[in-house]
Amino acid sequence: MAQIKVYGLKEHLNQTKAQLSDIIHACAADALQLPTEKRFHRFFPLDRSDFYYPTDRTEKYTIIEISMFEGRSTEAKKHLVRLLFARISQEVAIGVQDIEITISETPKYNWGIRGLPGDELGLNYKVEV
Repeated sequence: MAQIKVYGLKEHLNQTKAQLSDIIHACAADALQLPTEKRFHRFFPLDRSDFYYPTDRTEKYTIIEISMFEGRSTEAKKHLVRLLFARISQEVAIGVQDIEITISETPKYNWGIRGLPGDELGLNYKVEV
């Protein structure tokens, strides 16, 4: 399980969110071995008055927050981060200096999904990759 939030200026994010969603999902499927039908993305296009960022970033500055079950290896998470930087910069033309990624992991029992605590779910994919 991985839920992903993406923040950016609405002028840029609204134009790129479909493409970003496809790229992010492909990277998560590759690095974390998520099934292709497990896409949980939310986009937060922000007004300039609601999004402050450092002067060494551009209007394309994009924040990606990934919340997922704990259990993935350090290498799998690093692989995900590297894939995201490479594919987003190449395919959406957002420079790596304008992309920030955070990964937060919580135990499965801290999730509630389909009426059950996450550790009681029968998953059709491995978390320990």
